[in-house]
Amino acid sequence: MLKTVGYLGPQGTYSEEIVLNLYNKGEFRPIPFIAIDAAIRAVAAGEIDECIVPVENSLEGSVNITLDTIAHDVSLFITKEVVYPVRHNLLAQTSSRSITTIVSHPQALAQCRKTLAAMYPHAQVKPVDSTAEAARLTAASDGSYAAVGSSKAGEIYGLTVLAADIQDNAANSTRFICLERQPAGPAAAGKCKTSLVCQINGERPGRLYNILQEFAQRDVNLTRIESRPARTGLGMYIFFFDIEGSLAEVNIAAAINAVKMKCLWYKNLGSYPTYNGAK
Repeated sequence: MLKTVGYLGPQGTYSEEIVLNLYNKGEFRPIPFIAIDAAIRAVAAGEIDECIVPVENSLEGSVNITLDTIAHDVSLFITKEVVYPVRHNLLAQTSSRSITTIVSHPQALAQCRKTLAAMYPHAQVKPVDSTAEAARLTAASDGSYAAVGSSKAGEIYGLTVLAADIQDNAANSTRFICLERQPAGPAAAGKCKTSLVCQINGERPGRLYNILQEFAQRDVNLTRIESRPARTGLGMYIFFFDIEGSLAEVNIAAAINAVKMKCLWYKNLGSYPTYNGAK
């Protein structure tokens, strides 16, 4: 039976591009979803085997819906990470300059904010569910719409590339993670990360320092710290930690066990291999 892999659809999104590059053709069945959290929940419900979702962009930061869903709503593990360069294009029906509305996913629009303002200062910028949906809407419009999306989306919906590489920074990249119901197997050779999320007692001074000290004194390198609302009251937060290395390393396992003892709430998101570009 083919492995089923969910992603943010429809056809032509960057998430689909990642899936098609990451898995061998004929060994999986891609399943598009209308929203990121819908794909994640489908894995948790056993409807699909795994999903690929964005978690962080180098220009705009974290994808909050991904973080909030994996922290609060499901019990899943990260089993791989892929960092993928994102190249945005401005797509339209023709080369006409009479563009009044520019549509795309909110993250894509934010990553091209300055460029779009310079090119079309009077155009309305309108967020939609995905870059591919933006391309579809543009193709169905009266010609006054333009979409921010991939060249593949332009090909699928018969659009012209008005401008290529319109992201505000040439180093624009997005981290995608794979989520499954079971953790990854023994750490593969090469780069690995471990992720966890926890809540600490923020009413007492120095509690975050005490957590960070457990990592520092064991020479454990943190690659990312992110706070999000704990949903238990105003001013209450949870913290995401990304750690360089895997739980198979004694110092990392010891640090995480010590951190767990100091938390009000804790969730281990697993150790997993990391890749740049396609696997």
